[in-house]
Amino acid sequence: MKRNGDLFPLTHRSWLFTQLLRLLHQEIRKLSKQRESVDIPAPLLNLCWQRRFSVTMDGIPRPLRCFDEQHPAEMFLDDGVETVTSVEQKKVEHAIEEAINVYKQMHSLPQPILLREQHYQYLKKGLRQLSDAYECLDASRPWLCFWILHSLELLEEPIPPAVASEVCQFLAHCQSPTGGFAGGPGQHAHLAPTYAAVNALCIIGTEEAYSVIDREKLLDFLRSLKQPDGSFVMHIGGEVDVRSAYCAASVASLTNIMAPKLFDDTTNWILSCQNWEGGLSGVPGLEAHGGYTFCGMAALVILGKEHMLDLKALLRWVVCRQMRFEGGFQGRCNKLVDGCYSFWQAGLLPLLHRALFNDGESELSRQWWMFDQQALQEYILLCCQNPTGGLLDKPGKSRDFYHTCYCLSGLSIAQHFGNMEHYHEVILGKEENRLAPTHPVYNISPEKVAQAVQHFRRLSVPDSSRHAAPSADSEPASPSAGPQS
Repeated sequence: MKRNGDLFPLTHRSWLFTQLLRLLHQEIRKLSKQRESVDIPAPLLNLCWQRRFSVTMDGIPRPLRCFDEQHPAEMFLDDGVETVTSVEQKKVEHAIEEAINVYKQMHSLPQPILLREQHYQYLKKGLRQLSDAYECLDASRPWLCFWILHSLELLEEPIPPAVASEVCQFLAHCQSPTGGFAGGPGQHAHLAPTYAAVNALCIIGTEEAYSVIDREKLLDFLRSLKQPDGSFVMHIGGEVDVRSAYCAASVASLTNIMAPKLFDDTTNWILSCQNWEGGLSGVPGLEAHGGYTFCGMAALVILGKEHMLDLKALLRWVVCRQMRFEGGFQGRCNKLVDGCYSFWQAGLLPLLHRALFNDGESELSRQWWMFDQQALQEYILLCCQNPTGGLLDKPGKSRDFYHTCYCLSGLSIAQHFGNMEHYHEVILGKEENRLAPTHPVYNISPEKVAQAVQHFRRLSVPDSSRHAAPSADSEPASPSAGPQS
């Protein structure tokens, strides 16, 4: 059922509200430097402070979990039965404990810092030239564009117009003559780089960027991948899994090509991927996995059918994926923590919050998602930052643009709650740690989602007049539940 007080997070209205709040806070900070001569109302000052920082009820910054003497008690116990899994888990916890101890020795005050400038320089360099180490990603070049551009928008770093135009021209060369985007110029079209390319172009958000997308051929490409059971293959002759349903629904809803019958039976196919654990697998009958679960849930949100999942079972599964000692998320049961799941798992919680609220769960929090937001921020800030820029899976791993993107995306999810009616921020550390909000369905800025949807809704769905009336599954989600959210 729908409610006027829909808790879907970070709508375009809430983005405007966030910007107003930030501007208000900046002005108050300027005035606070002149506090001897300017009387600032305490309630107004406290409003901005409490919305922006992780504080106690008394306004005192919350201590980090890792400074709590009980924190080591959260480490894994194998009950005297050593396995390959338990050995690897203990190794990871030991590496994280070492990282925390180094932090404790270097910082007398527990104020973790996001290395904004280092990350910016790392990302800026990646847009221009990559080392030989990235040769293996030659078929993922639109992904590199998306990972870098989205990371920059989360850091609120502007993209120079000349660079944006160069990215548009490059992605145009990646577009297949038969529709969709390939992993690089001259390669075959594939749904994954198609999703990445469309997201990257929407982040740029210029007329040049939008005009790159051949919507009519993109729709033809999606139709060519559709299977009789409602699923999609990733490319012609390729594999079926729930990623493809999400990628198809995402690009179709953003570019207004949700044509009749395009998503017939897709809902039922995605629902069949939810297993006894509560999460979703790549295809029916396999193990629940964080990435596939996000893709399935987000696709159903776009189709307006998320209420058909067993939401309570899904909630139970995803909250159990947050690691007790590390604070980050694992992708599957009995697997290791990984920084990328900071988004793939934590991004599920805003979607579940909204779905449960619409399902009548009126006792849900109006301030917090249903996971430990501070613990996740600690893991990302203390364990996933390379000192020279870029973020990583876990201590001991190398930085890369993939983990930089999804660690920052998860950090943003952990910092921002709610919509215009119920908005709250939990910023661990200094105010400079604050990232821009990200849309939990599309993982780009809510403003860019709204801008793209507004642009493409002025255009008709390609050749829609030649097809029958839409089915229930082919309707785009309502403004409160889909692209404008």
